[in-house]
Amino acid sequence: MSTERRAPLDRKRVADTALKLLNEVGLEGLTLRAIARELDVKAPALYWHFKDKQALLDEMATEMYRRMIAGTPTGPDGTWQERLLTAGRGLRTALLGYRDGARVFSGSRFTGIEHAEQMEENLRHFTASGFTLAQAARALSTTYLYTLGFVTEEQGVEPLPGERREGYDLAERARAMAGFPLAARAGEEMFQDYDRQFEEGLELLIAGIGARYGVA
Repeated sequence: MSTERRAPLDRKRVADTALKLLNEVGLEGLTLRAIARELDVKAPALYWHFKDKQALLDEMATEMYRRMIAGTPTGPDGTWQERLLTAGRGLRTALLGYRDGARVFSGSRFTGIEHAEQMEENLRHFTASGFTLAQAARALSTTYLYTLGFVTEEQGVEPLPGERREGYDLAERARAMAGFPLAARAGEEMFQDYDRQFEEGLELLIAGIGARYGVA
């Protein structure tokens, strides 16, 4: 008779298992039944912790955030521009670590207040740099939304690094759009080299924030 004891079933264990499965099956295949099977429990056991799939996604997004801030701490020094660069890059890296990571994060509600400390520090730094509170909030949220939207589109083409979704062959696209030469060539800018694209877009965004609010 085995004496091995399984870890207790709690919200974190379920979320950890769901994030592990996410890379294998994607968001569409991530069901409570599949997670229960992976945990070797009956599906109804999960409903003690999560009333529905959205509640689980909320906890998954929260756990992704916990892991992100553990890996990308923001120090007290640096300019507001550097803070936005760090925040955008850190979020993108975190989302790219999971198949459909941006879709899991989008629209989810954090189940704790772990994000409040970093938000408070960022807002304090921005207002000390010359932003009003409203401007600081807008700058931070716009950078967040840019990153989330960018990665959502990026993962629509490359679900995981090195994996390209069918239908995004650039040569085939160029041939199909041969009658529209500029649009055909634009595909080379839109559907590859995402690291460069992201960095350039983030720099454009930050420059626009500084120009709009007159903060150097």
